[in-house]
Amino acid sequence: MNKNVILSKRIGMVVVFGKIKKIDNNEVTIENISGKAISSLMNCHVVFLENNRKIVGEIIYIDEIEAKILLVGEIIDNKFHAGIIKKPSGISEVRVITKDELELIIGSSVILKENLLLGSSAIYKNFNVSVSLNDIFANHLAVIGNTGSGKSCGVARMLQNLFFINKPINSHIVLFDAYGEYVDTFKTINDMNLKFVSYSGNLKNGKELQLKFPAWFLDVDDLALLLSVTSSDQLPVLKKTLKLVKIFKGNSPEMKKYKNDIIAKCLMDVLTSGRPSTTIRDQIIAVLSHYNTDDLNLESIIHQPGYDRTFRQCLLIDDSGKMNAIYEVMNFLQQFEYIDLESIDIVDAMCYSLEDLYNALEFSLISEGTINNDVIYKEMNILKVRLQNIINSNNKYIFNLDEYIGKEEFVRNMFVKNNLVNIDLSDVDDDFAKVLTKIYSKLLFNYTTSLDKRGSLSFNIILEEAHRYVQNDNDINVIGYNIFDRITKEGRKYGTLLTFITQRPSELSTTALSQCANFIVFRVFHPADLEIVRTMSTNVSKANIEQIKSLSPGSAYAFGVGFKIPTLVNFEMPNPIPESTSVNVKNIWF
Repeated sequence: MNKNVILSKRIGMVVVFGKIKKIDNNEVTIENISGKAISSLMNCHVVFLENNRKIVGEIIYIDEIEAKILLVGEIIDNKFHAGIIKKPSGISEVRVITKDELELIIGSSVILKENLLLGSSAIYKNFNVSVSLNDIFANHLAVIGNTGSGKSCGVARMLQNLFFINKPINSHIVLFDAYGEYVDTFKTINDMNLKFVSYSGNLKNGKELQLKFPAWFLDVDDLALLLSVTSSDQLPVLKKTLKLVKIFKGNSPEMKKYKNDIIAKCLMDVLTSGRPSTTIRDQIIAVLSHYNTDDLNLESIIHQPGYDRTFRQCLLIDDSGKMNAIYEVMNFLQQFEYIDLESIDIVDAMCYSLEDLYNALEFSLISEGTINNDVIYKEMNILKVRLQNIINSNNKYIFNLDEYIGKEEFVRNMFVKNNLVNIDLSDVDDDFAKVLTKIYSKLLFNYTTSLDKRGSLSFNIILEEAHRYVQNDNDINVIGYNIFDRITKEGRKYGTLLTFITQRPSELSTTALSQCANFIVFRVFHPADLEIVRTMSTNVSKANIEQIKSLSPGSAYAFGVGFKIPTLVNFEMPNPIPESTSVNVKNIWF
């Protein structure tokens, strides 16, 4: 029996279909002359033959009397085209599809070098389902499904197939691992002259490297995300901070003068504020206790005719409530020369830490005069508090490096030299993990956009639990854009692609999700999520949606530009599997 015979041997070559009874939009009702409800035919494809036309449909219902068939496309000149222009007529002959015809729709069952093996057909036994590498990896992808539906195992199997079968020696895939599930899943690819490495923010298992992102890579937008800035009014302080940190770290004479000038201007504002003397004294002491230099501090000597006093002694208040030495203090402060920050040469290639940024942020705040405005001070001081919290946590080790490295060299060492990079986020909280995914994604996107030859290198960024990070955030109102929205809109032409793995597509950024060209949908229950799936493609039918609600773990519908019709796929279990299986309560309890 050659490959052009009817695929389904399960029906024993029994003639099943009779004449067409009704055509309603894209749904055709035909007679079932076998008199049997042949369940094995459900979701199989049939062909309507008429005057050299081949119209393809999918069986969505069958009983002893009739079968309902959803029209999905047409075979013209040995090519399948989705969609129907002209419906079949009542004289059409109806039969089950052949293997040759099926391969025109689902693709060759033989795995080719340029195709990625997904799994096997859930409808046709021993029929592989694959997709063009370009179609799946040169476009943004969404992998959707409830917890326990097989998302993690499905993605792991896809990547294992990619590395074990296709062996892409110049691939660069970055996987943000929300739970640390993939640390052991891909280690065997290192035995195939490919490179896998895993990074963690908190080393504990000896299998991972310390995650790093040098503090000097943080630009204004990154700092705004890191410090949870909620208003663009706070950005000027951060911009000045990034200038000051390089001046202060340089320890040049200009730096010392600029520090003195900042403090002196702040103290002058306090002295001329018109507040009571005791308030002025207390505020000046508070400022100089926290911000001081060798030249300007509470023990600085203020020369007066006949004798000298310290700055602290000049703040004494007499019995009438007056600060008698206020004139001498102001004269002392006026000696510090004003330096224009814009006129100072700043060295960009400089190594500094979060602690250095904190110091610069303090001086940026007082230079903006916030210390004399309670409302503004409270709003801006929260930035210091948040930065200090990071410095006091284990997360600070991510940003602290001892030696300077440039962005280009850093990206090459961490990402370009490796085929698969796993970033384990299991030891950081959601808010901080969201910041890390954004600043790393931005770093990679900027790297690809800076290449002389556009599209000469690609990064595929996979976000596990993407609904935690890719949201309709306030970023656009603060820094002017959401990096994930920007990448989904612009990244494809430069070579930065995103894959979202999520159980709640309704919580994802609507812009980012709308730019996905392919979807792999495992079992989904929630009505809002099902509605998202339904609207993703015109090829998704009501019958598909109903099936999605009852898919078994490891089975998924794949559709989008890589698939001519929605295709039901069974994914094999990966080996080794991610640590994503449900807890075994029986073993724990007993």
